[in-house]
Formats: sequence, C-alpha cells, structure tokens
Amino acid sequence: MKRREKLFGLVISLVLVGLLFLPALVYAAGRGNQAMLDKQKPVPATNVQLVKKVTVRVPGPPIIPPGKDKPKKKEGAATGILCSPVSGSRYAVVVGISDYPGDANDLNYSDEDAREMANALTGSYGFSNVTLLTDLKATRIAILTAIESIPANAGEIFFFYSGHGMNGNAEDGDKERTDEAIVAHDGETLIPIWDGELRDAFSRFDSSRVILVFDTCLAGGMKKDLEAPERVIAMATTERGYAYESSLLQNGEFSYCFVDLGMSQGKANTHDYDGDGTLEEPEQVTVEEAFDYAKASCSRDKPTIGDYFANDLLP
Repeated sequence: MKRREKLFGLVISLVLVGLLFLPALVYAAGRGNQAMLDKQKPVPATNVQLVKKVTVRVPGPPIIPPGKDKPKKKEGAATGILCSPVSGSRYAVVVGISDYPGDANDLNYSDEDAREMANALTGSYGFSNVTLLTDLKATRIAILTAIESIPANAGEIFFFYSGHGMNGNAEDGDKERTDEAIVAHDGETLIPIWDGELRDAFSRFDSSRVILVFDTCLAGGMKKDLEAPERVIAMATTERGYAYESSLLQNGEFSYCFVDLGMSQGKANTHDYDGDGTLEEPEQVTVEEAFDYAKASCSRDKPTIGDYFANDLLP
C-alpha cells in the first residue's frame, strides 16, 4: 500500500511540475514561431519616424574641399599596418533602394550606390559571392534571407545599405532609449529592419571579419548594437544626422566618396602597405582608408566609424 501511495505521489508531483512549466514551454514555442515570422514582421515599436535621405538638386559647395583630397597619414582610422589576409570564402549583401512602394518616398541614386559597391567588390576586390538587391526587389524578407543564406563559417562578410532611415522605440532586445533602422518594404508598405534585428542577424557568424557600411540618415546609431571585435562599421553620418544624395554626383555623397572615388578609383590610397615606396591603386585601398577619404571629402554628410580591428582591413 505504501508503495502505491509513493508511486501516486510521484505521478502527482510530475503532473504539477509539468503544469508549472507548461506556460514557459508554450511561450518558447511561440518565440520559435515568431523567429520564423521575423522576416515578414519587424519587432513591435512605438514612436516610429521615417527620416528621409535628402536629395540636393542644385550644385552646392565643392564635394572635396580644397587641399583635403587626401587625409594626412596621422589622421583618421587607417593605421598603415595591414591585417592578415582573409581565409575562406567572402560573401557580400549589397542593398540600395531608390524606388520605394508608391511615389512619396522615392530617392534617385541609392540603387546606383549599391550597383557601384557591387561592381567594386567584384571588380577590384575579387568577391565572387555578391547578392545585389535594389528597389522593389529589396524587400525585408529578401534582405534578411540573403544574410541568412551566408554560411556561418564564411571567411568574410560585407554588408552595404543605401536608402532611408528610421528611428523609434523598438522591442529589439537592447537597452537603447531610441533605436535606428534601415528601411525596407514588402512591396506595398515601408518596413524597418531595426538595429537590434541586424545585430541578431549577424551574430551567428564565426567570421572575425565583418564589414558593415550604411549610407542612410541616422546611420551612426547602428554602432551601439552592431559593434563587436574584429568588425568595421562605416556610417555616412551621426546618430541624429541626415545623409545626402546629389544630382551633381548622381550618388549619395558618402557612397560617391567612399565607393566611387575612394575604392574604385583608388583616390583613398594613402599608405604603402607593401613597404616598397609605391602606392598601388586601387587594389591597396582598405576600408579604413576609404572611410578616411570620405570623411575628409564629404561637405554635407558627417561620416562616423566603429573600427574594432587592430590594423587596417583590406576587403
């Protein structure tokens, strides 16, 4: 009899424990389903504000201030010491949105920014795995799927975005009072990808070489969530700043200086990494050199950087 009572008591105890943890199990299952839906639906947010990149349609001040076409060697992010070569495959996701759903939020040159970055990576830096998403193809689902498709053991990851920015109070798992986002869409409506969501998207990679470039308003706000060891985050402007595109340049100002002039034309080449007294263009332009050149050259944007490499990074 006592044995039956003990067995009955054990069963009751197990049932009670199961009931106690059932809500947590259901919640965890819901979280798993929500993770699958995240590509379609961003995390909840309040006080969301679209901050549009500004189009300058008349000639302004010189894009490169006189005497500042090259930064001094002792200034800026570049150290003149090259980090070790990349090991393994390199992958890039390059996004530029000029044609948003409807007409009210369209830009003129963000798609061209993206195409020029993709051409630079394939032509000057030997990338063979580049996903280019522009305009109506650059949906939230497509962008997050492209990032998700990169192998976890990729040797290097390069992400570029040009378009509008957003801010608001997002439930994206960080302690920031105000969050920033890049602006994608679903073909009909503007949809953000919050900085905390990008943090999670890039957190699964084993690579110690991740390069993130943002040509968007509020770009500097990406730094807090995305900073990590062995990572470079180049941003067109500050956490509260506007980014600009120009009909004179037919590009975003930051992208024109960073990509077109700095990387593709090799004008950012400042340091002799080979030590032979010559500067090779454009193969020897590092991310830090391109950023330094853009910062010295932009007349409207206020570029910022989060550089967590000990030395300079050649993509």
